[in-house]
Amino acid sequence: MTPLPLVEACCDSVQTARAAQQFGAGRVELCGPGDGGTTPSLGLIARCRDELTIPLHVMIRPHTHSFSYDEDDMDVMCNDIIAAKALGVNGVVFGPLHGDHTIDTRQVAELAALSRPMKVTFHRAFDRTPDALEALEQLLTLDVDYILTSGHSRTALDGASRLQALQAHAGDRLVVLAGGTVRAENVQRLIEQSHVREVHARGTDPTIVRDVVQALATH
Repeated sequence: MTPLPLVEACCDSVQTARAAQQFGAGRVELCGPGDGGTTPSLGLIARCRDELTIPLHVMIRPHTHSFSYDEDDMDVMCNDIIAAKALGVNGVVFGPLHGDHTIDTRQVAELAALSRPMKVTFHRAFDRTPDALEALEQLLTLDVDYILTSGHSRTALDGASRLQALQAHAGDRLVVLAGGTVRAENVQRLIEQSHVREVHARGTDPTIVRDVVQALATH
């Protein structure tokens, strides 16, 4: 029997993370405030780690005004990764880009090396890159574990064909995590059209996670 796709819930509090787990999420991505999320506080990370039995991945993002980071930003991100690792986090999520939106491979490599043995996700900054396949190739050489993407489209469902192509190209070397307006009413079509095995849903409203999990379970 084919296992159900894993639902990762993007959460911003202890309460939403706990609810996502109760509703059947297989993993929590924990974010702090701001558009797209920033690094959550150490206290929030620690409490969620205590409360959750499912894997916990943490956003590492010092600001929201771009995905380009200077050396001060990198120092902050490195220290946040060290702190997250000390708290027992399972994975971290980041996405450095150059000013032209190509991937900053030097920064990714530095952050990824520091993150091990935690899992590494490159977040939806991927959808800003000018060439999805080239960006995928770069991240494969950097041994990234997950790419969170809508397939360079407005929604994951709109990008389903590209998501399928990216996962087919990556094979079992990394997981393409489909995110972008994933809802109960479209998640089954998304799975059928993209062939992804993991989806990312907004858990700041836990009912979205509940409904996505239920929609997957009923098909």
